[in-house]
Amino acid sequence: MLSTVIFFQSAITMTSCQGKQGFDASGSFEAEETVIASKAQGVIMQFDIEEGQTLKSGERVGYIDSLQLFLKKEQLLSQIEALASKKPDIAVQLASLQEQLRTAGHEKARLANLVKNDAATGKQLDDMDAQVNVLRKQINAQKSSLEISTTSIVKEIKTLEVQVKQLDDQLSKCTILNPVTGTVLTRYARANETTSPGKPLYKIADLSEMILRVYISGNQLPKLSLNQPVKVFTDDGDGGFREAQGTVAWISEKAEFTPKTIQTKDERANLVYAVKVKVKNDGSYKIGMYGEIQLTMGN
Repeated sequence: MLSTVIFFQSAITMTSCQGKQGFDASGSFEAEETVIASKAQGVIMQFDIEEGQTLKSGERVGYIDSLQLFLKKEQLLSQIEALASKKPDIAVQLASLQEQLRTAGHEKARLANLVKNDAATGKQLDDMDAQVNVLRKQINAQKSSLEISTTSIVKEIKTLEVQVKQLDDQLSKCTILNPVTGTVLTRYARANETTSPGKPLYKIADLSEMILRVYISGNQLPKLSLNQPVKVFTDDGDGGFREAQGTVAWISEKAEFTPKTIQTKDERANLVYAVKVKVKNDGSYKIGMYGEIQLTMGN
């Protein structure tokens, strides 16, 4: 009889504690993970990261062999230099004809004065005038030819310069730069391995702010709104709970069946809504850790 009373009292005490705690939803912690992939093809010459290491955004963590790209760039630069040396100096090449035209112009003016004074014939003036016109046509023709040649060379140089820019882009991608601040979760590659564009190198996540993904019923949905503060509870390791504040960051628009991680078959048959709660992490929260929430801060 005594044992029965003790058991009944214990059951009441457990039920009372659960009701007092009043958890509205439970789930597990996760983080926004980013898989960093290679942007270049080649052998990884250096890769200085370890799992658990904290990296800053823009930090250099390694590089991929870029010797062949560098040599190809040097070859293109040499071709550009050679083409530039072939570009004609129009002013210099026309200088001789321009000088002949100036001399012919002076001679034409002299003959015109002589003709006025009846010291030269009209035919001599006409011949000199024809010579001036011929020189002008020669200058225009040569200038046009030199401009066409220059334009062709300039186009070839621009084409090579575009290829140099492409190589510069490929060379920059050979340097492995960490794009986001966070902690390395998984390392997929090591130095001296061959990689290619799109091949994963490592996975990183910002663990300074964790996401507790919980599931609520349709009846609880009207009580929840974006940016709403909630209480977050996790086990403290001593049979109690550690409390923190979180903020509702996302509410699913579609209902889904309760995930298989829920223990009972009946609960898995229920339709629920996924909710993401952001929680500042002081280092105690880990990916996969279970947590609970209270929707009302006053509870």
